Amino acid sequence: MRMGSSQGAAAVALAALCGAAWAADKAPREPLGLPKIEWPKDNRYSAAKAELGRDLYYDKRLSADETISCATCHSPQFGFTDGAPVSTGIRGQKGGRSAPTVINRAFSLAQFWDGRAVTLEEQAKGPIANPIEMGNTHDAVVATLRRIPGYPPLFATAFGSDQIDIDRVALAIATFERTILSGDSPYDRYKKGDKKALTPEQVRGMSVFFDKAKCDRCHENTNFTLNAYNNIGIGMDKPNPDLGRYVITKDPRDWGVFKVPTLRDIEHTAPYMHDGRLKTLEEVVDYYDKGGIPNQNLDANIKKLNLTEQEKKDLVAFLKALSGEGWQQAQPPAQLPQ
Repeated sequence: MRMGSSQGAAAVALAALCGAAWAADKAPREPLGLPKIEWPKDNRYSAAKAELGRDLYYDKRLSADETISCATCHSPQFGFTDGAPVSTGIRGQKGGRSAPTVINRAFSLAQFWDGRAVTLEEQAKGPIANPIEMGNTHDAVVATLRRIPGYPPLFATAFGSDQIDIDRVALAIATFERTILSGDSPYDRYKKGDKKALTPEQVRGMSVFFDKAKCDRCHENTNFTLNAYNNIGIGMDKPNPDLGRYVITKDPRDWGVFKVPTLRDIEHTAPYMHDGRLKTLEEVVDYYDKGGIPNQNLDANIKKLNLTEQEKKDLVAFLKALSGEGWQQAQPPAQLPQ
């Protein structure tokens, strides 16, 4: 039976997990190119909490039929997505949207494609009770965890008492998710001064990205997203399109808009767009080059780019230069609490 470990042991485990310098209550160092994580005042980092969150993240017992975990739809095997156009939940049910990556979610201002969850903690609760995803209830999850002898000691180490409730479950999962980072990419090293970090093709692609295509109008800053929402036309040619954030806010300005994702490690998170319709980065570039799908609320920045075939290849090469280090080490625990 696995019981609770000391904070020191948890720190050692997390050091092996993330390949970073950890201390018992010291947050991991951000890889090159990333800003400092602003940990919530009501959910400060601790290694014990992150270790508990990792267990919960990978534990299928949180779902109603014990077949689905957070990692089912957000797996390191697929850049913390599931590699599918739309996700599959309990009893083989299909969702309506592609699973966004967890990578660098620490820098995201809101969660889900439509931004309906303000925090990672709030987001962590959603799939558990979603009838299509994990199909459980928060009360049932808490009851399940209380029945597993290995979990109360871990909650005690992380929170100071062995009380288990859905808020603590969410706090722990969100803490772990904030440690899933990607930085120190060839682009970051190039910006730091290593002019050999990028190939000539990637350097040309960087010029296309920032100068000709002006992709940074939406994919800006160190995480390559403004955390804003845009209508780029995806799905707007359907008879009953997914209206995105408009469903949440009812604001006409939000008709058909979706959150702009990070481009960090974009080559590992295919397929692309909120409905997963584009299989490759080449298809993504072609889509933008054509100016998207016209509709009543198409973003003003979405226009035909008239890129040459070489510029398209260069742009794809540059996007691959945004693949970094850190998240690859966030693998499942050797054994879940029993």
